[in-house]
Amino acid sequence: MSARIILGVGGGIAAYKACELLRLLTESGHAVRVVPTAAALRFVGAPTWAALSGHPVAEDVWTDVHEVPHVRLGQQADLVVVAPATADLLAKAAQGLADDLLTNTLLTARCPVLLAPAMHTEMWEHPATSANVATLRARGVRVIEPAVGRLTGADTGKGRLPDPAEIFAVARRALARGLGAPADLTGRHVVITAGGTREPLDPVRFLGNRSSGKQGYAFARSAVARGARVTLISANVTLPDPAGADLVRVGSTAELREATLTAAVGADAVVMAAAPADFRPATYSTGKIKKSDDGVAPTIDLVTNPDIAAELGQRRRPEQVLVVFAAETGDAEANGRAKLARKRADLIVINEVGPDKVFGAETNAATVIGADGSVNRMPERSKEDLADDVWDLVVARFPDGTSRPLDDGNR
Repeated sequence: MSARIILGVGGGIAAYKACELLRLLTESGHAVRVVPTAAALRFVGAPTWAALSGHPVAEDVWTDVHEVPHVRLGQQADLVVVAPATADLLAKAAQGLADDLLTNTLLTARCPVLLAPAMHTEMWEHPATSANVATLRARGVRVIEPAVGRLTGADTGKGRLPDPAEIFAVARRALARGLGAPADLTGRHVVITAGGTREPLDPVRFLGNRSSGKQGYAFARSAVARGARVTLISANVTLPDPAGADLVRVGSTAELREATLTAAVGADAVVMAAAPADFRPATYSTGKIKKSDDGVAPTIDLVTNPDIAAELGQRRRPEQVLVVFAAETGDAEANGRAKLARKRADLIVINEVGPDKVFGAETNAATVIGADGSVNRMPERSKEDLADDVWDLVVARFPDGTSRPLDDGNR
């Protein structure tokens, strides 16, 4: 689907990264008009934006004034993306100021708006910025969390612009849901686990599984696009960090358990898409286990790992929605129903696994069974589309079936 997109560019050093985002948007067939602030043009010039977009750059309210650009651009847009969104731009947007073409466009837009902040950590954490972000999110604006990493100069911390490809992925999800779809996870904190755990056997080897983490990361991207505050607990993946998610890295099932139980306190929904190992070696060898001369393989004793999902089911608040997963062979649906009851979950996503199925694939098919007896059979589709369908079921199970207003404490 081709969409009309406004790419706003704020006056920060990360403006150069917006060139890559622009390329991704245009190569996907979208018509993109770039609206830079005056400060942004000191970092990247108008000829660059015009060449990459194939359209004239909308620089100020006085150019082509007969076409009323300060109103028309926002009115005609299907999506507005601002990257980078500086602290100054967030403040102006929250207060409804309109002193240039970009802030005028934000006021007139009635389409989804996605802001990707970039600034120094102290600026992002300042109470004024926190209040401005909370105000914007309460209005349904998608303000994604900045990444952690190297900032301008020698500084390192939270405030880095997320990878352009990941901002593009969030924008794509916002468009895929439909131009009128609400940010129905606004104000919600969701916890998602992803990837496969590893249980150390010796300094070289571990017990693991084939989970790539792609489905869990798809849940994270979808939740960010729908306005949620996302905590993603990631176990042993080789995927780029999804834009807007607070990432917690873990290795073993014990680490996954600790991180998940901590993050789940106060969360509105927990999606257990990770594949924790059911067993771990009873002992860890500090030295590499050597092959014996007689060719006899060593015996490895295993013990059972904690059942994290079942523990969450026992601990969770009545209004918290718990989604668990079952990767099954044989009678997958019967096995899934039994697991749903054991875990005390609201929903279970059942995948039939096998050669070239689910693990590492870009698509997925699932049967989703609810504790209320509902059954939703989802044919093969992209993992992002499947995630969106499951989020629809989650939202319907919130006590009020809707998003909720954000306050400063929810950020």
